[in-house]
Amino acid sequence: MAVLLVITALLPGNTASAQPAPAGLTNTDVTFHNGDVTLHGTVVAPAGGDAKHPGVVLAHGSGPRQRDALRPQAEAFARAGIVALIADKRTEGYTQFHRDFEALADDAIAGVEVLRARPDVDPGRVGVWGFSEGGWISPLAGSRSAHVAFVITVGGSGLPPARVQAWSNGNYLAHAGVSNSLLRPLGVDFTRLLAKAGLFGAADHDPVPPLEHLHQPLLGIFFGHDQSTASQESMAIFRDALTRGGNEHYNLRVIPEANHRMHASADGFTASDEFAPGFFDLMTSWVNGLGHGLPVASADAPPHQDRQSVPLEPSSWYESLWAQLTAFVLILVCFLIYPVSALIRRLRSRRDPVPARAAARTLAATGPVAALGALLFLGYVAINAGQTVGPVVLGRPVVWLVLQLLAVGAAIAFAATVLAWWRGRSTLAGWAKLRLGTLALGGVVFLPWAAYWGLFTV
Repeated sequence: MAVLLVITALLPGNTASAQPAPAGLTNTDVTFHNGDVTLHGTVVAPAGGDAKHPGVVLAHGSGPRQRDALRPQAEAFARAGIVALIADKRTEGYTQFHRDFEALADDAIAGVEVLRARPDVDPGRVGVWGFSEGGWISPLAGSRSAHVAFVITVGGSGLPPARVQAWSNGNYLAHAGVSNSLLRPLGVDFTRLLAKAGLFGAADHDPVPPLEHLHQPLLGIFFGHDQSTASQESMAIFRDALTRGGNEHYNLRVIPEANHRMHASADGFTASDEFAPGFFDLMTSWVNGLGHGLPVASADAPPHQDRQSVPLEPSSWYESLWAQLTAFVLILVCFLIYPVSALIRRLRSRRDPVPARAAARTLAATGPVAALGALLFLGYVAINAGQTVGPVVLGRPVVWLVLQLLAVGAAIAFAATVLAWWRGRSTLAGWAKLRLGTLALGGVVFLPWAAYWGLFTV
């Protein structure tokens, strides 16, 4: 392994103190290292006894997670006689724009070494459990270290992050009532833009090679109503990759009435506050069962998917970040020159007659508002993964409907402005001609830009 793992498992963590443990369990804060990065966590263990227990390190889903996010799972393991380590997720090298999955895998491996050093843990029976994004991390950790005795993925995906995110966006948008014609501009194209611009961390991570190189037992837990990770496709990818790699000790299991977040759910969009029935028992009994022998390869029937994911298309030149930013800046500058220049002329007590003044003012007002509003709303959809878009009317979010009306108004005003500019090109004063010409140029850029982002999509 390329990085040096320095373990200081017996030192108390300096970012949090151990919470009082539930009856029959103990909490011990630990500090450990992966290279130059210091990690802080808590070991949740069964209380008392001299037995050597299995151990498991829990890897978080996406985002800057703290250890308590996985405390219910850790306590479930500990109640079943399995020592669990939960840790605060690293912040160094992990942002919305950059995610080093290998570093996260090495963090998990460092946690494995923490547990292996404990006197109450059997060092040959320590594995890694990963939820959601952690479902990419746990197989990677297993493929990088023979000290990882087993791997569990929960709601893991066999697809690259950007592809499965675009698929998930579409699910939530469709559930909210957004029309099929808007799923691509709202749910896919902005994700493509971020991915191709390097603003989507680990967008193209390929989860297949780690699965192909994984020889430890694996339990893959998938959910019948998972709207975030394409369970049907992912189960097939897991099975095929593990089989190609010669792994004969995997179990792929489905909990039918559950959503991505492990909670009971009838559709994946709404859920109870309770974890899905059988979820804790499935993972804990599987780990304890490893003490009696390796599992035989098996897989449940995959759950149904209403929509299949598709690979993200390569970007054309006009879809690049720089082309889009250039167009956006041109739109704002060209449209805003008109009111700014009018203000300057008014302050200087100069007024030039401008034909189609109402149309020009309408274009100068509606164009930049529609463009800026579209960019902000697309970013909002991307940040919340399409899960909150507000009220939907006529198959479109109300905010988007307003922006579309503004865009249509801008298009009509553009036509009137260009016509006035053309008719008066020989009589207009130079300053007025420049103002209308610049406004018209903004419209020339705005119309195809707005069409691409679905502002004219019916």
